[in-house]
Amino acid sequence: MISQYFTLTTRQAEQFARLDGLYRDWNSKINVISRKDIDHLYDHHILHSLAIAEALRFQPGTEIIDVGTGGGFPGIPLAILFPECRFTLLDSVGKKIKVAQAVADAVGLTNVECVQSRIEEEKRQYDFVVSRGVMPLPDLVRLTRKNISRTQRNAMPNGWLILKGGNLHDELKPFRTLAEVTPVSEFFKDEWFNEKYIIYLPYTGG
Repeated sequence: MISQYFTLTTRQAEQFARLDGLYRDWNSKINVISRKDIDHLYDHHILHSLAIAEALRFQPGTEIIDVGTGGGFPGIPLAILFPECRFTLLDSVGKKIKVAQAVADAVGLTNVECVQSRIEEEKRQYDFVVSRGVMPLPDLVRLTRKNISRTQRNAMPNGWLILKGGNLHDELKPFRTLAEVTPVSEFFKDEWFNEKYIIYLPYTGG
């Protein structure tokens, strides 16, 4: 499924292939993916995470923080796809970070750091904040504005790349002149992606 949309090295293909067994095993011990959804791991979680890569192909050296990563989404699929970038996977729930770290280690990801912390306590700066619907966009931007680096490396200015679903009208009100909203269905054709969106918001200072 992933190779339909992305050109993968042999190593990347192997890493993606291992995720199913790893998440099934960990999910039987620590529930990070709903039981009914584990059979849809590749489309509902992995491919959905990789929609961010359709919005922007990160340049080598790019530093990304995944806020509220849960069991490692979107951070782990993105880290496999972009081995020359650095990913910090952050979540306040220790058991979720335990799963993310174990999966990252099992597939040999050396470009991932998993951190148990609240975003309020994270002081480092990154080129991009990514997240998968962890909180309302205005709250996420307010809490992570301090974490956006001023150094530019990519074709798009540093900022936020957020995966969201449903009616976004109210969340986007404060950013209506800045936010770029792209339907995920432009990239992936499964009907599950209808009403799923990528929001890109550039950092503008302040």
